[in-house]
Amino acid sequence: MLVCMVRALGIRDGLNPSHARVPAGAAPITADDFLEHLISSQRHRHPSDTAAARAERFTAGLVRDGRGRVLNPTDLLQPHDEMWFYRIPAYETPVPGHCTPVFSSPGILVVDKPPFLATMPRGRHITETATVRLRRATGNDNLVPAHRLDRPTSGLLLFTTHPRYRGPYQTLFARRQVRKTYQAIAPYHPVLAESTDRAEIEHVAIDSGTISLEDDGIHVHQRMEKTHGFIQARLEPGKPNAETVISSIRMLTDDDERALREGYHNWFGDPLCDTRYALYTMHPLSGKTHQLRMCLNSLGVPIVGDQVYPRILPEAIDAHQHVDEAWHQPLCLRSTQLSWTDPNLHRPITVTAPDLTHTLGLSG
Repeated sequence: MLVCMVRALGIRDGLNPSHARVPAGAAPITADDFLEHLISSQRHRHPSDTAAARAERFTAGLVRDGRGRVLNPTDLLQPHDEMWFYRIPAYETPVPGHCTPVFSSPGILVVDKPPFLATMPRGRHITETATVRLRRATGNDNLVPAHRLDRPTSGLLLFTTHPRYRGPYQTLFARRQVRKTYQAIAPYHPVLAESTDRAEIEHVAIDSGTISLEDDGIHVHQRMEKTHGFIQARLEPGKPNAETVISSIRMLTDDDERALREGYHNWFGDPLCDTRYALYTMHPLSGKTHQLRMCLNSLGVPIVGDQVYPRILPEAIDAHQHVDEAWHQPLCLRSTQLSWTDPNLHRPITVTAPDLTHTLGLSG
């Protein structure tokens, strides 16, 4: 669940204030020295964030302690003391596309997020995020996502519009009470697509996990783990903690196949594999990082446009390399439908976005 802490400074220009605490055991430090340390240690720092910019913050009363008290540069901070301030975001390459509103009701806004746009500020992605863009576009700094989409993934993203609505909608997602539908394009898997033999399905080769054929589709049970700081998640033996349902697999038409190959003809130096491609409809019943991407990759059919699975491309580490080419070759994974029983309206809601083939310019 996404939790909002009490802040000594409010949201400004769509951006949350930054927060830090003097480490336990550290020597007392002046507010100016601590702020200088916090700014200089940023991996992605704006060149104009200088000593003069620090002084301007103090003069404007924009450096506060944990109680909201304005700090002066010479104030001495002790271990565990808090500091709140505003960072100056570093330049970010503008991401093409817009967050298009799809549905709204009292307390929520559902948008269609373009690929390459992060859900919320993190790391090098601060202003080029759905959260900051929408806050600035609507003038509503209370907008907070109730869930998240990976940066490369496009599609439906639900925001709450006021603090009073955050808990109920975040709880819906945390308790897996929202049915999510995704579409992906990946190599065609003839057995999964065509077989009705449960035993044959159960013996499909998979890197790790089990497969079963149920009334609502093919269920894939796996154990997925991810270590902080590592790009790829991994599959491990043991009790499954991730379940994915593949409800349909439809081979692309000849025209769509041709258009797909033209669009990805030089996928970072590699052509698409010599096989047919299909549109997969999938439903994650759990919420593990990269779950759908790992699921299809483990079945030997990695999603088109994936820079992380089966192998990490250099561009996945530094997204600024070859970025113009990447805009035209997005990850072919899209959130196309969200369904839930609304805690505010007290009725079922289903929100649908244009399907993946449409957004890629295919005929569908």
